[in-house]
Amino acid sequence: MIHRRTRVATAIAMLALIGLTACKGPEGTGTADDATDSGGRITVWVDPPRLPAVSAFQQAHPEIPVDVMTINGNVGSTELQQKFVLFNQAGTGWPDAIFFPSNDDIAWAVNSKINYVRDLTTDLADVIAQYAPSSISQCRIDGLYRCLRNDAAPDVLWYDKQLLSAWGYRPPATWEEYEKLSLRIAAEHPGYITGFLGDAYAPDRYLWASGCPTNDRLSERQVHINLTDPRCTRVRDLLDHLVGARAIAPAGIFSPEAADLGRRLVMSPGAVWWGSFLFRDTWKVPPGRIAAAAPLHWAADPTPFTSSEGGGLWGFSRHIKGTQLANTLTFARFVAADPRWQVDLSVGLPGVGPLQQPWLDRQRQAGYLADFDAAAAAFVLASTIVRPERDYTRYNTGTVWTHTVTPALTSGRSFAHAWTVFGERLVGEARSFGYTVHNSA
Repeated sequence: MIHRRTRVATAIAMLALIGLTACKGPEGTGTADDATDSGGRITVWVDPPRLPAVSAFQQAHPEIPVDVMTINGNVGSTELQQKFVLFNQAGTGWPDAIFFPSNDDIAWAVNSKINYVRDLTTDLADVIAQYAPSSISQCRIDGLYRCLRNDAAPDVLWYDKQLLSAWGYRPPATWEEYEKLSLRIAAEHPGYITGFLGDAYAPDRYLWASGCPTNDRLSERQVHINLTDPRCTRVRDLLDHLVGARAIAPAGIFSPEAADLGRRLVMSPGAVWWGSFLFRDTWKVPPGRIAAAAPLHWAADPTPFTSSEGGGLWGFSRHIKGTQLANTLTFARFVAADPRWQVDLSVGLPGVGPLQQPWLDRQRQAGYLADFDAAAAAFVLASTIVRPERDYTRYNTGTVWTHTVTPALTSGRSFAHAWTVFGERLVGEARSFGYTVHNSA
């Protein structure tokens, strides 16, 4: 089976794409002659959190003029892809570099109907070689590297060392141990939780980690989805037990109640960026309490894998040449592999290996995490074992999850009911984007 990387938001928008992209050539994406050379000026589109990356680049390379546009950072928005449809019709307007608001956006950006992002396989071969294969694998689509990951965002096991020590518990190593300890905590310490289920990253956190085929891209028009696979049903059963025991919150990590819940979170799988962004800056958990251990693994699996939450993808235009292209590639190298952004300013573990230790040294100096050496080892290990069988597709599994599982649980319905609705909607969503869905192994 061929595994490659893609994904995105709403069916109606995609139908609009198909209808609108018949202008430039057979796919409406321009011709080989539409490449421009501005003479040096580049246009960069980013969401607000990535503005410091552009500022750092401008300070490092004042010789390169940069036009910056701040774009909608809402995951699942169709506004962005609709703009690119119009650019293809006009044969102009594309940004030279873009930070995609959602990793799923790479699916429409690489699709033959829009075909915006350039092949970086040769242009940036030296940068790509610095990534752990599992950190960059979702950018390798149909054998070509079509994006760069901003930061590695693998899941580790986060836990409150102070609470576990006071209660006499040890951090679990397997999902089976996680379930057992979660049920014990729910029974012995009501009100404390061991996970979040209501955000769009939840299916990554649990299903991707298990290898459940929800986003298995076979080709541009074919996917494999099978929620009856044992790698799915073991997660279904685990979450059913935890929801029933009220061990896990139906809210999401960005919900209004998350700050209060976060201070009562005893343990949870979660991305490396949870440490600074959630525990420290958002939930205000005091220093010295939060620790991180190696990712949970399923006891029966011969090889341990983890999942990833976000990390962010940079894309670069195939419609440029000459000095404009050279300067864009200089920008690409900077945002992927320059310490002035990745070490000094980014909250996430760098995707490129050589910068991980400098970033970890900076985190150590911050003095927030407990048992920092163990946490650092967990971060680095996790970045090398992200499960590859997961692709970014034009349908957004996280959006389907928050439109089915989240409202079902918050209204008091069972997880079994939520799971059934999620599975039905997921297959329907994939088909609405024109995929043929295969459900066999």
